[in-house]
Amino acid sequence: MTELDANKKAEELLKGAYDLHVHSSPSVFPRELDGFQLIREADAAGMAGVMLKSHYESTALRAELINRYSGCKAKAYGGLCLNCPAGGLNVYAVKNALRAGAKIVWMPTRDAKNSLVFGNMEGDFFDRRGITILEQDGTLKECVYDIMDAIKEKDAFLATGHISPEESLILCREGRKRGVNMILTHPEFPRTRIGRDDQAELAKLGVVIEKNWFNLAQKSVMPEEMAETIRTVGSGHVYLATDRGQKGAPTPVSELKRFIAVMLTCGIAEAQIRDMVQKVPEEVVCR
Repeated sequence: MTELDANKKAEELLKGAYDLHVHSSPSVFPRELDGFQLIREADAAGMAGVMLKSHYESTALRAELINRYSGCKAKAYGGLCLNCPAGGLNVYAVKNALRAGAKIVWMPTRDAKNSLVFGNMEGDFFDRRGITILEQDGTLKECVYDIMDAIKEKDAFLATGHISPEESLILCREGRKRGVNMILTHPEFPRTRIGRDDQAELAKLGVVIEKNWFNLAQKSVMPEEMAETIRTVGSGHVYLATDRGQKGAPTPVSELKRFIAVMLTCGIAEAQIRDMVQKVPEEVVCR
């Protein structure tokens, strides 16, 4: 498919699409759009919805306000990251966010011990020791089981965030044993990189695999490599997300269109794209 044809088809495939990894303001980090600007841009493109991700606050009630007052057909969805401001691995914060309507709970991101091994991320503004989900003997902490049980009860999803590849594999395997809906967060991100074979194994267990445009933009992975992993894992186990919203960066909606176009030029079929931007993400947020 030519680049021109791919761009035209991508615009069509945005209709009914979701982006389940988007950053917006208000935020303690610089963001390009606020939640209302974001949802209006998504709505204008015919998208079905966006997942508001904030490293340091639950976004569930913010999403409710946006949906109440935006006047848009597109919907905002919320979640919670288990970083230090949420109390870390805090089941009470999880239960509160779920009660407010959170659809995804992420294990620690910026404040994960694994992430801090690589150094602070841009904008980090306090010192912390870092959070791990494992005991010293390599088993999951008891509070992690409590968190999984709370998420299972509400039929929400638990995502791996920025924990280590080792932690992610243990968490996903144990989560699926317990019947928890699991998401493997951006496995092409350098801090959380997990190989193709492991991704395929997790997909067979029922784990949903996130493919992230920002990793392509950072050149952490080449488009052809990502496309090949999608073929191996299967599009029915994958969703495409942008991880965009940073100040000065292209907007999430424009980046999702680019993401779709790039995957089309790599030979990913239209039906597979629909799986990854419509069917799979809809199964995450519309339960």
